[in-house]
Amino acid sequence: MQPSPLPALLTVWYDGACPLCTREIALMRRLDRAQQIDFVNVAESDAACPLDRTLLLARLHARENGVLLDGAAAFAAMWRAIPLLRPLGLLARNRQVLGMLEWAYVRFLRVRPALQRMMR
Repeated sequence: MQPSPLPALLTVWYDGACPLCTREIALMRRLDRAQQIDFVNVAESDAACPLDRTLLLARLHARENGVLLDGAAAFAAMWRAIPLLRPLGLLARNRQVLGMLEWAYVRFLRVRPALQRMMR
């Protein structure tokens, strides 16, 4: 009898209707060889959501060790779960680094709709 796989250490909710998001998550899935992340497509899933779907679709969200994170903090948690990206995730524990990442993420969100239209 094989042991059952360990449960994912991190849950990430993402917008599966967003071509940018699906590309990013596809890359993260490939890098997550140990399957430490449970990726939940909010656009398609009936799975229990910790927040209103509209909020989950607006920004990336993750639950790490029971703590709900969003934006750059959610990305950093995802990076920490992937050995190749772990150094970036650990660096983002620094408040100033995380602040800069969040600043960049907010600016990205402003242009995201235009980028989505270009990718479709």
